[in-house]
Amino acid sequence: MIEKALKNLKIEQLNEMQEASLKAAKNKTDIILLSPTGSGKTLGFILPLIQSLNPELKQTQALILSPSRELALQIEQVFRQTQSGFKITCCYGGHDNKTELNSLSQNPEVIVGTPGKIANHIREANINSSKISFLVLDEFDKSLELGFKEDMKVILDDLENLKMRFLTSATQAIDVPAFVGIKNAVTLNFLKDQKSNALALKAVKADGNDKLSVLFQLICSLGNDVILVFCNHRDAVDRISELLHEKGLGHDVFHGGMEQDDREKALIKFRNGTHQILLTTDLASRGLDIPEIKHVIHYQLPAQESAYVHRNGRTARMHAEGTSWLVFAEDEQIPNFIKSKPQFITPPQDAVVPSKSDWATLFISSGKKDKVNKVDIVGLILQKGGIKKEELGLIEVLDRMAFAAVKRDKIKGLMAKLKNEKLKGIKVKLEEAR
Repeated sequence: MIEKALKNLKIEQLNEMQEASLKAAKNKTDIILLSPTGSGKTLGFILPLIQSLNPELKQTQALILSPSRELALQIEQVFRQTQSGFKITCCYGGHDNKTELNSLSQNPEVIVGTPGKIANHIREANINSSKISFLVLDEFDKSLELGFKEDMKVILDDLENLKMRFLTSATQAIDVPAFVGIKNAVTLNFLKDQKSNALALKAVKADGNDKLSVLFQLICSLGNDVILVFCNHRDAVDRISELLHEKGLGHDVFHGGMEQDDREKALIKFRNGTHQILLTTDLASRGLDIPEIKHVIHYQLPAQESAYVHRNGRTARMHAEGTSWLVFAEDEQIPNFIKSKPQFITPPQDAVVPSKSDWATLFISSGKKDKVNKVDIVGLILQKGGIKKEELGLIEVLDRMAFAAVKRDKIKGLMAKLKNEKLKGIKVKLEEAR
């Protein structure tokens, strides 16, 4: 089963952490896995979970709780890619309730979701938990931090036949509440010596309190590198976005105040290279499947060291190099938790706006629920759209829509050619995702 899953995932060899997870899970004991962002924790618990499932028991046997919708969807995607033969369904706020109820009525072997939505389904008796024996609390400390404690209590109280609890975190200092029921857990700590020599620390200082201007100069000086800009508050994200729009600088925005569809679209366009700048809050600091980041910019420094570490964890991952930038107002001081002295840089005053990415994103109005898959979309775009394979990039298929990266200079002609085409017998709407 594991060998087949790895083959389907196109993974030749597990890393040390994933090997340790599989080995520990064989003892059927509770596990606490501490490992940095980007180290492959999702696979670290999915493989032991698959190993625990009984193919003859056609009932829900495992539950995975995630602090965010995006992370839940990411876990669902990885699980599906294993092609294990087991059904999984994803439940989260903002998702169509009728769709979820239909999926839950079919007793999927695995359910993944956010604590709030899963707790609601349990209160309404939509989930049969009698055979759930495997529980994953992914980034569990983040779920507590986001205020899901009462929802998690409701869920744990309902799971009377748990045999194994698997908790993950990217944080060293952890405090597991008693209601989780952890007993004699094996702790796998891969956070030791996680500081990367490949992470450079640099800073810029504004004249007075006008941090927006120096941020814009800094972003322009970094050219077309992939950049993640962190703020403490949504209004700061929106303020920066307004400036970048005025300056004609392509980017996306990602924070908790956005509609779910807009959040998903922003991440997809960032992943596929349509935009190389993402403005965000700490919502994007952990767990999400986003590309290797060259530069992390702290427009506003967080109050806690742990948040600062998680943000920096988005770059200099897996032996790659990256830079963490600090943006200071003139009278702003370096926080005590930053031990290293940053190198202060003065970005050029005559900022030149970087050119647009070579990629654009095509929106397609059909998805998984319409029985549309990546192969269908590749066929439509390459065969009927007449573009070359190298002019088609990342394709992502959601429940009711799909997105495909296409070379920017080809997208208008492609939409014209596909104007009246169908997918699975249904006429689809095609437009450039903005």
